Amino acid sequence: MTIRRIEKEQAWRLRHTVMWPNKDFDYIKLDEDDQGIHYGLFVAEELVSVVSVFIRGDQAQFRKFATLTPHQNKGYGSTLLSYVFEEANRLGIKRIYCNARKEKGAFYKKFGLLETDHTFSKGGKDYVVMERLYVK
Repeated sequence: MTIRRIEKEQAWRLRHTVMWPNKDFDYIKLDEDDQGIHYGLFVAEELVSVVSVFIRGDQAQFRKFATLTPHQNKGYGSTLLSYVFEEANRLGIKRIYCNARKEKGAFYKKFGLLETDHTFSKGGKDYVVMERLYVK
């Protein structure tokens, strides 16, 4: 198992397969993807999990975190997310956050993210902004 930076196009393919397979391919693209850092976790050279990170000043948002369905519940996504948090800390990020689907809140709490009061709905799904603050 290895984690490395990937091209946005690699992230797009996995995002589409996992997150929105019934939507047009362009639906999974973000306007900011050119400015993002895209990470992939590989098992025997197969890309099985992706996440995209967008840094603005001392804050970072991770988005479009997805793991191929046959590889879920094996710890790959958790390993990738832990790596992203370590990188954020190394880069001096003071706040990292995500727009979490409400039903996934417990998963993100395991990584020290806390729910904020900011909630919204998009594409028929309910979200809550979750964040982790780094104190130096």
